[in-house]
Amino acid sequence: MHCASAVPATTDGHYRNHCPACLWSLHVDELPGDRASGCRAPMAPIGLVEKSGKGWQVVHRCTACGHRQPNRLVREGDGPDDLDVVLSLPWL
Repeated sequence: MHCASAVPATTDGHYRNHCPACLWSLHVDELPGDRASGCRAPMAPIGLVEKSGKGWQVVHRCTACGHRQPNRLVREGDGPDDLDVVLSLPWL
């Protein structure tokens, strides 16, 4: 990913799509989980939203094509997302 940190699997039954240290991702999905994007460019964390039933989500924007996608934050278990980095993002 962006910072070259290790990206551990989650232990809460969900999948992680971003680095827990820098929150950057890769553009691999058009719809969550489909792995249908041919873009494969880095996606920058640009802000936070709160979704009913899903809690806080980080919004990523693709650095190549501009695609935006919210993704669930990992807040518990092994390798949670860095709270300082999460809180540095603006609410959208």
